[in-house]
Amino acid sequence: MIELINVAKTYKSAAGDFTAIRNINLTIEDGDVFGIIGLSGAGKSTLVRCINLLEVPTEGEVIFDGQSMTKLSKKELLTARQKIGMIFQGFNLLSQRTALGNILYPLEIAGMPKAKATKRAMELLDLVGLADKAKSYPSQLSGGQKQRVAIARALATDPKVLLCDEATSALDPTTTVQILDLLAEINRKLGVTIVVITHEMRVVEKICNRVAVIDSSEIVEEGPVSEVFKHPKTAIARKLIMPQSGEGIESVLGSRCIRITFNGSETEEPMVSNMTLACRAAVNIVFANTRTLDGKAHGQMVLQLPEDDSAQARVLDYLRMRNISFTEEVETK
Repeated sequence: MIELINVAKTYKSAAGDFTAIRNINLTIEDGDVFGIIGLSGAGKSTLVRCINLLEVPTEGEVIFDGQSMTKLSKKELLTARQKIGMIFQGFNLLSQRTALGNILYPLEIAGMPKAKATKRAMELLDLVGLADKAKSYPSQLSGGQKQRVAIARALATDPKVLLCDEATSALDPTTTVQILDLLAEINRKLGVTIVVITHEMRVVEKICNRVAVIDSSEIVEEGPVSEVFKHPKTAIARKLIMPQSGEGIESVLGSRCIRITFNGSETEEPMVSNMTLACRAAVNIVFANTRTLDGKAHGQMVLQLPEDDSAQARVLDYLRMRNISFTEEVETK
């Protein structure tokens, strides 16, 4: 388990002090895939680097595996860090080493015998689907393959926790899905706790079971992904969940809108088309983020209702009769 208790980090410079995070209180349970989401500059990367003390907190305490990280000696901290793997947006591979050599590097530092280390590294290459790329250099690998090597390297010392700092931001959508699937598989097979730092809600949706939203250096919302996704309480959570372009909810504020939540109880059917025909009322789809799993709908949709009160009433009655969950969409100040 990871606990952050009143953690803050302030950077001092000639231009003045800058507080990157403050009043951070989080508990990440063993086996969680925990997302930390926020806009650029919100403090996400500083927060995750405080977990393994790559950044030493100015205030507060970080407890990992029952130990206060800030109270460990240098030698004890190095040992503790072997149980906390980390992967980065830029992969951070050693260009002069092969894929196998990159994975061997932390094992060499840990003093593992060469034969045992090579066997372990090859097992990890196989785990990430790159057994045939052992002798390839980073320049010969695609972005997705580089990240797979980075994941294998992070797992080399058999960590209990894997920290992912914007690990998919440099990847295309298809490769992102593949890497997220791999991380989910690692969580299931190895029981590794995963902390995911991202600015993309779709990443959190894909693999996380819990999420914390950070804004202006502080945690403003936390909970199960399904709850935060369905019922965001803060303006920043709404902004992250909704699209960041002109097609977002902001373009229709002042009109009556509802957010429909699909939690898997609905079958795949043209709900909006059926509703429009049955209610004789046109609606505007402002935002939609839904997917079908095993024939069931999951996700959400924001609809702008017609101006006519009676048409609005027909639409709402239609949804209630079919037990389709919805909430009134209002602006959070």
